[in-house]
Amino acid sequence: MGIPERPLDTPDGNAAVPDTTAPGTVGILGLGLIGGSFARAYARAGWRVLAYDVSDDVMDVARVETVSGVLEAETAATCDLIVLAAYPGACCDWLVARADDLGPHPVVIDTAGVKQRVCDAAFPLARDHGFSFCGAHPMAGTQFSGFAHARADLFRGAPMVLVPPEDLTDSERLDLLDRVHGLLAPCGFGSFSVTTPAEHDRVIAFTSQLCHVVSNAYVKSPTAQVHAGFSAGSYKDLTRVAHLNPGMWAELMMDDAGPLGYELDQIIGALTAYREALAAGDRDRLRELLAEGDRIKRALDDE
Repeated sequence: MGIPERPLDTPDGNAAVPDTTAPGTVGILGLGLIGGSFARAYARAGWRVLAYDVSDDVMDVARVETVSGVLEAETAATCDLIVLAAYPGACCDWLVARADDLGPHPVVIDTAGVKQRVCDAAFPLARDHGFSFCGAHPMAGTQFSGFAHARADLFRGAPMVLVPPEDLTDSERLDLLDRVHGLLAPCGFGSFSVTTPAEHDRVIAFTSQLCHVVSNAYVKSPTAQVHAGFSAGSYKDLTRVAHLNPGMWAELMMDDAGPLGYELDQIIGALTAYREALAAGDRDRLRELLAEGDRIKRALDDE
C-alpha cells in the first residue's frame, strides 16, 4: 500500500488549478537544486523572493536575477510562504531559532526527503507559536545539485506530497491544505497527495532511498571501470542516481533507517534467490523468478 493519491477538490476535478493568488512574498531557506528552483519559479511569477543560504557565493549569484532580500529574523514574518529547502536537521534548527519571529501570517513548509523527523519537531512548534506548518515533499529533481542547476520549471507537472498535522479538525486540515495548494500554484505541480509522516517515510524508503543505494552499490563492481563501448540504456538507467550528495543522503537514510533497512532486506532476499538459481544451474527456477518480476512490473504499469 503506497501513498494515497488524493487531489484537492477543485471545480473541474483537476489538482493543478490556475494561480488565483496575487504575487506575494516567499522566503526560502537553502538555495540548492530544490530551493533554487522554488526561488526561480516564484521570481518568474512576480513574487518577492527572500532567501538564506550558508554560501555567500550562492547568495551573490542568486541576487542577480532571483532573490531580492535576505530571509532573516526581521523579514520572516513578512512572508506569505516560507519554504525550508535544507537538510532535515537544518530545517528543524531554523524553526527552533525562528519560531518566535514568525507570527501568525506565514505558512511554513519543508521539502526534506523524510517527514517524521521534521514533522515531529515542526508540528509542536507551530502549535505553540501560532504559525501554520505543513510537511511537503516535491517529487522532482535531477542527479545534479546546486543553484546552478535550479530551474523555474522543475516542478511543472510533478507530484507533491503534503503532510498536515494529524491533530487538526477536518475543517482546519482542509483550510491548511487549501492555503498550501494556492500558495504553491506558481510552481505548477501536477497533483497533490496527502499522507502521514510515517507512511511517507515508509514508501519513500522504497521509491527513492533504495534506488540510490542500489545504483550507488552497482557502480562499485570492478567491471564498471571497463564498461565503455559495452553499455547502453540499461546501464544509464540503473546508474543515473549513483551520482549523489553523500552528506545529504546519509542524513536522510539514517533518519529513515528502519523502513530503508526493511527494503534492503527485501531486495537482498530477492537477489539471493536469483543467485541460488544460477549456482544450482536451475534454468526453470531462474525463468520463474524473471517471469515473476516481469508480471509485477506489467501490472504496475497498467495501474
